[in-house]
Amino acid sequence: MLGSIGGNTLIDINLLFSKAQVEEKMKIADLGCGSSGHFVFPGARLVGKKGIMYAVDILRTSLETINKRARAENFANIKTIWTNLEIFGATKIEAGSLDVGLLINTLYQSRKRAEILRESIRLLKKNGKLVIVEWKNVAAPFGPPAEERVKKELLDGAAKKLGLKPEEEFEAGPYHYGLVYVKL
Repeated sequence: MLGSIGGNTLIDINLLFSKAQVEEKMKIADLGCGSSGHFVFPGARLVGKKGIMYAVDILRTSLETINKRARAENFANIKTIWTNLEIFGATKIEAGSLDVGLLINTLYQSRKRAEILRESIRLLKKNGKLVIVEWKNVAAPFGPPAEERVKKELLDGAAKKLGLKPEEEFEAGPYHYGLVYVKL
């Protein structure tokens, strides 16, 4: 979806991974990855052969597309996980095992945002990072309607209640804001 509009011009992948401090041997997950693997493949390159890049989505067809590409391009470190992030405990990734979780344009698609946050936090190690990128509440020629966009203040309040410490806020692109949280 984002890749077809020009990917990096919408959300800067390199900036995103540098804010998350992704490096070799890490375990990271793109939670709600979609079918393009827009963040999955660059993430897999960064964590290297000794790291794991989880591609997590509720659509099996998206995961099949990523699996095919991963096999074709010899990415043995990409693992696809089918789940419903709205259900606590449903994601088949070991609790407390992720260095970094990415929620990129995922929350606006659900009414159960607190549940998605809880499930994402469950997967993180202590001091693990959760990077959230969402649409800014500004007029744009594309993107979700204003009422579906996630207000940064509400997200911040919920994240703090759920045991996350805000670390950084950044411009993820012309239409997106980014937030980095650390699990306490």
